[in-house]
Amino acid sequence: MEKIELKRTRDFDLPSGVLAAAVSSDASEAVVGCLHGVYRLNLESGEHERLYQHESYVSSVAWFGDQRVITTGYDGEVRWFDLGTNALVRRQKIHDFWSWDMALSPDQHWIASVTGQYIAGGYKYEPQAEREPSIRILSAETGELIRSLSHVPSVQAVAISPDSNLVAAGNLMGEVRIYDLNDGSLVAKWTTPDFTSWGVIKSHCYLGGIFSMEFSSDGENLLLAGMGPMRDPMAGNGKQLWQRWNWSGKEPAMVDQTHAGDAGEGLMETIAVHPSASHFVMGGRLRGGDWNAALFDHQSGERIASLKTGYRVTEAVYLADGKQVLLAGAKSQPKKNKKGKFNDFGRVEVYSF
Repeated sequence: MEKIELKRTRDFDLPSGVLAAAVSSDASEAVVGCLHGVYRLNLESGEHERLYQHESYVSSVAWFGDQRVITTGYDGEVRWFDLGTNALVRRQKIHDFWSWDMALSPDQHWIASVTGQYIAGGYKYEPQAEREPSIRILSAETGELIRSLSHVPSVQAVAISPDSNLVAAGNLMGEVRIYDLNDGSLVAKWTTPDFTSWGVIKSHCYLGGIFSMEFSSDGENLLLAGMGPMRDPMAGNGKQLWQRWNWSGKEPAMVDQTHAGDAGEGLMETIAVHPSASHFVMGGRLRGGDWNAALFDHQSGERIASLKTGYRVTEAVYLADGKQVLLAGAKSQPKKNKKGKFNDFGRVEVYSF
């Protein structure tokens, strides 16, 4: 596939660092989950307003129809908000610990949210067994708890297949489990140790894990994103890493990963597949190298475009026209000026290609 040129067409600063974002079907606006609340952002004018807050950071956002949004946060809650009436419709506590990640099924029937706290369980610092179910499945319409599914904490990434029948979840240790949403059965399970590290400098613990995942358009492959092994837990100097796994055969098999020479160092926090499935985007933090957001050809795995954004990328979303991609994140640490006001440290950018 030929190289792609990315051109920044719009950029916006927000009052708070961005952890999640979702774009409306007509690409006119985005709903953005931040450290200090949920914001509605006009993608033409840049006008924004804070809609509501969770009790802690907002970790995930999804559009539910054209007028409602669903969010989850580090308070372990899921909330439904109506944009037409500007009112909170429902709030529901679903985890005792954080909601690390949430996905809404393509048919908008299911919500999947994952949780878990890494607490050493033995002399090898293996995680303790889960204190609560690591995966919760809810009805998106009513909030009814449909299923509670097991994993090994902490579980930091979740995805639902294009046909809305499967849920995949990945954890700190690089273990992936795929469940059937209709009956709750486990259909696949494997571990890729490339996404986890054993810290031997400054502390002894496991580090990293799978931070984002997406199914391929046919549902037979699963893309994983995170960071390769590192020794120093304070450095964040593991390899910028993605892997593509074919899980539907007799045994799950890795078919591709970040190519040699294509990656620097840094934690990758988001991955998304283009609507045509021709390529995918991955983004995150830059520790060393020349990019922290890049496009990759879906079949060959070649890097076809890259950006050095100057800020931490926490969310990447393709717009419906397939000709644009939105990147969002946090460009600095919050600081107060002489008047006691914090700087705008959230960032949203739109690129065309």
